Amino acid sequence: MRAEIAFSIMGLSKSYNGLKAVDSLSLEVRKGEIYGFLGPNGAGKTTSIKMVLGLTYPDQGKVLIDGMDLSQRPHTIKKRIGFLPERVAFYSNLTALQTLEFYASLKGQAKESLTDLLDSVGLTPFADKKVSTFSKGMVQLLGVAQAMIGNPAHLILDEPTTGLDPNWTRVVKDRIRVANRSGTTVFFSSHKLSEVQELAHRVGIIDRGKLVAQDTVENLGSGLDMKPRIRLSLEVEPDVAERSLASLEGVEEVYTEGNELVVVCDHETKVKVLTHLEGAGISVKDFRTEEPSLEEVFLKLTESSKRSIR
Repeated sequence: MRAEIAFSIMGLSKSYNGLKAVDSLSLEVRKGEIYGFLGPNGAGKTTSIKMVLGLTYPDQGKVLIDGMDLSQRPHTIKKRIGFLPERVAFYSNLTALQTLEFYASLKGQAKESLTDLLDSVGLTPFADKKVSTFSKGMVQLLGVAQAMIGNPAHLILDEPTTGLDPNWTRVVKDRIRVANRSGTTVFFSSHKLSEVQELAHRVGIIDRGKLVAQDTVENLGSGLDMKPRIRLSLEVEPDVAERSLASLEGVEEVYTEGNELVVVCDHETKVKVLTHLEGAGISVKDFRTEEPSLEEVFLKLTESSKRSIR
């Protein structure tokens, strides 16, 4: 059965002064998933997000959210979305709690649970402190709490962990997971590829305004024919085994990293590598397989942009 679609983005294009920021972008976000939206600086991520939210209008294309056309029913749709912008700004003369009360009134939501929201992002001790006294990270946390007012059906988060230290980053990631487990669809952009790999069920990669890939991280790597790595701990110095494996058929690359030998090859060759080492009298103490990381996939898919900049 085909999964229900939360966001259907169809042929979106947007130009500024003759420069195409987004070029015929089409993608689908399934209900109840966490979708990571990636791209190099200037790829069109924020412009795309603004069009999905109706904050800027596309030159072409349309957006359906829960099957409703954004251009036809903007107010109904926006009530279902919690949004964290790339650059968070609040009234500096309001306290944290007053800020959430202000946004709750704009959203037509009850104010009873706002203290719980502050607590969920670790801001309870600062509930009555003015936003003017907040660090950048604290403002970001308040922005996350604001986006979650009213338990929206969908969250759109543009760089949600910008400016956060590792502890606060963990808090935000935990909040995203909790919201998603309750049924909220999460669409977020991030420059932290390890964070996207950790959180996202599926990933879309945009480059120069075009969607260049959309799938799970695992499927993206296999689609590019990117080989996994085997990391081996040996009884001998790794360079001895490195020379032995260099000419083995099916081995794409072999190198030493620290005290480990790293072999890049497909899964079928892995057994040949272990058998070859055993035959050469080289004992393997331990080994593990690493699939291509999202960072490697991302760099592979966007390498044409880097070449064009040079």
